[in-house]
Amino acid sequence: MTVTQGNAAGGIGGSNAAEQLAQIRPWADPAPAITLDERMARIDKARRLTRDSGAEALLVTAGASLNYFAGLAWSESERLVALLLPVDGAPILIAPRFELGTLEAGLLIEADFRLWEEDESPTALLAAALRDKGVSRLAIDPAMSYLFVDRIARDAPSATLVSGAPVIDGCRMVKSAAELALMQQAKSMTLEVHRRAASILRPGIRASEVARFIDEAHRAIGAPGGNAFVIVQFGLASAYPHGLPGDRALQEGEIVLIDTGCRVAGYHSDITRTYVFGEANDEQRAIWELERTAQQAAFDAVEPGKPCELVDYAARAVLEKAGLGPDYKLPGLPHRTGHGIGLSIHEPAYLVRGDKTPLAPGMCFSNEPMIVIPDRFGVRLEDHFHVTDSGAKWFTEPQPSIDRPFG
Repeated sequence: MTVTQGNAAGGIGGSNAAEQLAQIRPWADPAPAITLDERMARIDKARRLTRDSGAEALLVTAGASLNYFAGLAWSESERLVALLLPVDGAPILIAPRFELGTLEAGLLIEADFRLWEEDESPTALLAAALRDKGVSRLAIDPAMSYLFVDRIARDAPSATLVSGAPVIDGCRMVKSAAELALMQQAKSMTLEVHRRAASILRPGIRASEVARFIDEAHRAIGAPGGNAFVIVQFGLASAYPHGLPGDRALQEGEIVLIDTGCRVAGYHSDITRTYVFGEANDEQRAIWELERTAQQAAFDAVEPGKPCELVDYAARAVLEKAGLGPDYKLPGLPHRTGHGIGLSIHEPAYLVRGDKTPLAPGMCFSNEPMIVIPDRFGVRLEDHFHVTDSGAKWFTEPQPSIDRPFG
């Protein structure tokens, strides 16, 4: 019996993990880091937006926004680490005393420290800082957990707490040239990892083996944390946007859907490729072509000043004309067309009905109007673009065909 090997001429199959990893070299032209001047300009803008909102200070929680303003990569936990940014005066970092050395080593801006011991209340310490600064109206990072918001409300009852989303989103939604360069590097690296992952496929390979290779390849090419995430789906699992439990083995003629990304200086990539291991049948080919048409329609609909939701409408119009949907009904597109991306993999604004945020140069989005055929398969092509003065520009060129996914 002859065991077929996918479509080596199209870059699918024909190699192995060891061979591909041996060929990968660290990224040759890394993008420059965000400068201190740019971080200070971000803080100045945040202060202006905070003042315009009627608040006297912004509280930034650990996570993506703390990284954005202060360069401090720190995840939120049950221990409060937060940056208080008054509209006037130095930033104040509220943090556990025992973490001081680590925090000082990671912090990229000047800030005053207010430190708490393990048996003390960090929100009481914050309340004292609010009194010292005369803050009666505090804008709070929308990513802060209710655990801390509730405690702040109890410890600072004279302060009015309001959403800091207009400030945070007003700063982070539009990316600078330096941010775009870091995102371009991350996405280009992931696309190269995708290409190499396709080449290691063989009959019987398990999704977990492909996922491990993608992690190792991301590390080898220059992403120190490896995968930010990875989804590997074969056959029926591809009919579910985030897959099915289990570890499927690849068979000839099955759809392969791989969605993965990495981080460069905290900035995300997130790219999906869909193709067939072996020869695509007529149904797979027709749905793939329709998906590619919908993705292009979404891209073509981008125009500065127009609301985000129009991009979603453009993709759905293609699918509905072909008899899919309507709306979120299956077979069709079960989710939004795209999401914002940057230091968070999903961030405002969103390409979805009801999001009327005006498109503006520097905004970055995924473009992924997935088609699901229930109980059969799914096709998702995902690339990212940034808005320009005249429309949209791809970070990565879309997949050219189902047979030759990388040209």
